[in-house]
Amino acid sequence: MAHSIPEGNGLVIDTPFGRIFHTGDWKLDDQPQMGTPSTPEQMQAIGDSGILAMIGDSTNVFNARASGSEAGVRDGLLEVIRARKTGRVLVTTFASNAARLHTLGQVAIETGRQVCVVGRSMDRILGVARATGYLKDFPPVLSFDAAARLDPSKLMIICTGAQGEPAAALSRIASGSHQHLKLDRGDCVIYSSKEIPGNELSIGIVQNALATRGVEVITERQAHVHVSGHPGKPELEAMYGWIRPEIAIPVHGERRHMEAHAKLALEIGVPRAMVPMNGTAIRLAPNGPKLIGHEKVGRLVLDGDVILPADGATMVQRRRIMHNGYLSATVVLNGSGKLAARPSIVTQGVPVEEDHKEFLAECAEAAEDAARKGNPRDEAKFAESIRVAIRRVARDWTGKKPVTDVQVVRI
Repeated sequence: MAHSIPEGNGLVIDTPFGRIFHTGDWKLDDQPQMGTPSTPEQMQAIGDSGILAMIGDSTNVFNARASGSEAGVRDGLLEVIRARKTGRVLVTTFASNAARLHTLGQVAIETGRQVCVVGRSMDRILGVARATGYLKDFPPVLSFDAAARLDPSKLMIICTGAQGEPAAALSRIASGSHQHLKLDRGDCVIYSSKEIPGNELSIGIVQNALATRGVEVITERQAHVHVSGHPGKPELEAMYGWIRPEIAIPVHGERRHMEAHAKLALEIGVPRAMVPMNGTAIRLAPNGPKLIGHEKVGRLVLDGDVILPADGATMVQRRRIMHNGYLSATVVLNGSGKLAARPSIVTQGVPVEEDHKEFLAECAEAAEDAARKGNPRDEAKFAESIRVAIRRVARDWTGKKPVTDVQVVRI
């Protein structure tokens, strides 16, 4: 299946109750710059075999036009870059879009520009693609030093950061904080990417920083420099015409995309459709589709050598500490349950710097007062009263509620 990555695949899954077709990420492109596209004849043959259910990409269901070919992007980039006779050209795109990297490499060769690749994820994708037999004709990549010495009109920079990520290469170049590369008046930045909803503010900050430096910014609104890797409405209609499933299961998109996809499938003539949520368990046959349950799903994170749920207790506490800091009190009691010493207070990441000693002293005083009023025979309530007292001090000082622990030591 054509997509923005090579070797995109759909899945034909045979079951005792019927055949299922999962499209994966796909589009129609009879002139892909990388990989082998599926053909109408192949899709028609899958449909002729009888399909119980099609599970399909919904991302661009609202696009009235087809996604377009990568070959068209190549022509658009050639036109834009050839028109820039002076100055550097920087192109930012999704690092995972290996097909776009191939296009940019060819455009660089045809426009007489040498290439500098910026961003760890871009470097990694380029290396993996080459190691697996792709991008063999990608031009040699300049070092930062060589790129800095080169005539600006002979340089193309390919860069991460198309979505305005603060730590990405483009954000640092735009702010002037990148260690090796600078952009000046007369240079041009091309966004060969889609603006993902929710990232508008971050992208705008970067583009305004570029404009402040006198850098020209070109997006898909001004020139044909990007096409999506997902099918528009005409492509979905064509796919349903070939596959002709009994059931449509829209996936890959927000709820509004999947609902619109289901409506389109029914209008085309698919007998039944069901819109799932993450974790939805659907019985397709017999007598389906039918919702039969819901499973807990979510992201996993690798923390050191341990895999944890992203929304589990450990990561939730880690985020709380990140945003609010950490506060610890150690209270030492003698054999009769009285304070044997002034409480010891330790902080990590609590935003008090100039008056830190005074802050610690006030926390210790609050802990001491709570300890004197508390009942040490009920250790849990005793420690909780101290925890509440010192966290109240932190809230009054900082407006935050640090993660707070109290250790009671008896001697």
